[in-house]
Formats: sequence, C-alpha cells, structure tokens
Amino acid sequence: MPSPRPRVALFVTCLVDFHRPTVGFAAIRLLEQAGCQVEVPRAQTCCGQPAYNAGDRATARDIAEGVLDAFSGYDYVVVPSGSCGGMLKHHLPLLFDDDPNLRPRAEALADKTFELISFLADVLGVARVDAAYEGVVTYHDGCSGLRELGIKKQPRLLLNTISGLTLKEMAEPEVCCGFGGTFCVKYPEISVRMVSDKTKDIAATGADTLLAGDLGCLLNMAGRLSREGSAVKVRHVAEVLAGMTGEVPPIGVPRAAESRSRKV
Repeated sequence: MPSPRPRVALFVTCLVDFHRPTVGFAAIRLLEQAGCQVEVPRAQTCCGQPAYNAGDRATARDIAEGVLDAFSGYDYVVVPSGSCGGMLKHHLPLLFDDDPNLRPRAEALADKTFELISFLADVLGVARVDAAYEGVVTYHDGCSGLRELGIKKQPRLLLNTISGLTLKEMAEPEVCCGFGGTFCVKYPEISVRMVSDKTKDIAATGADTLLAGDLGCLLNMAGRLSREGSAVKVRHVAEVLAGMTGEVPPIGVPRAAESRSRKV
C-alpha cells in the first residue's frame, strides 16, 4: 500500500529535459504542494516511444528494460506528458508479451503510472490550486492524453480555480495539432495543414495564451504560431498551475526577447 506521503518518481521526458526543464520543476512544485515525496531517478532516459512508433521493437524493448530498472520501488510514477504517459501505461507492457519474468514488472509499472494533471485530480483529489494568471487562455487536448488516458475535465477543473484566468474553448479542442511524434517527419505537408487549421481555431477564441499538457504538441503549435506572426503565448499547463509563468518566458520566446519586451 502507498505510504501516507506517497513516494513519487517523476518521469521527466526527453522534450522537457532538452527543451523546457521548467515543466519538470513545475511538476515537482505541484506534487510537493499536494503532499508527495518527489524523486527524479537519475538513470532515466527515454520512454521508448519514438522507436516503438517507428516499428523498432528491439530498441524500444531495450529502452523499456532500463525504464523498469530506474522506476522500481516507487509508489507512483508521474509524467508531465500524455504521450509518454500513454506509452508507459498502455504500450510498454506489450513489449514483454513473450517474457514471463518482465511482463509482470511492466504491468506493475503501468498500473502505478499517471499523467501529472490526472494524478493530481484523480488520485490525490486536488480540486484547486493557489495560483494567479491574468489572461484569457484556451486549452488543447493532446491526442494521447485524451484518447489513451481520459484527460479532459481534469486540467479545466484546476484552471478554473486560478485567480484572474478566463478559459475560452476552441471550436474543436480535441482535433490533433499534426505533431504526432514521427508523423510530422513522415508526412510534413499533412502535418503543416493540420497545425495551420489548429492555429486558426486558437485565433478564433481571442485567447492570449495557449495551454496543453504535452510538450510535443506545444512546440509544434508554438512554432507555427511564431511563423504566422501570432502574439499568442504558449505554455505547458503545469507552469500556470504552479504559478511559475514569471520565471520563464513562453515557449518559443528567447529570454533576450522577453527582456526587451519588458523594457518597452
């Protein structure tokens, strides 16, 4: 049974590690505020999703064995990403169908793995956060989080408790942004069309900030918004919920540019 103060391992994810470490720190802040003992296993690497989606099951399995070793012994594994969470919870055990020794370990890992916002709301029962954000935001439902993990109402529940924040929904918040990991590399023309449709939907809300729970989606949409000259700010939902928006500029905005805009 989990201890009264759950021992939680944070699966940081590759994109957070390389592109947006603030999301990891925001996740730690939210988990600690909710009463968790948070650790970040140093041996962690990728969840194996790129190899798995590319059909390279041998490499995906090698990576998965490292994940099993790095994240054993914790009450929960929490991931600030719907796609990585979906990989660990639904796909990783399939890599060990022929291994009676490792399959139970993979299933045990899957059972205790949760996406960050789902974990806060569904497991810990967090119903509000102590944060403020002045602005109108719209929320994109990432495909994996929505369809594999059932994440829909949880981020909206918590966002609606933030002082100063107004949430305006897109006409089609559940439609894919066109990233899809290796999909955007294999089918760039289709991907660009999809993200262009998404940025039109974002603009139609009149929101000044776009939020989501998956950094892959956010990087994709931020890139397109930037190329279109949009002023919409892009952030991971954890940064807003943790009250950390003042500590780092929006995704895609260099610190130097942020500094210049503050002086004007």
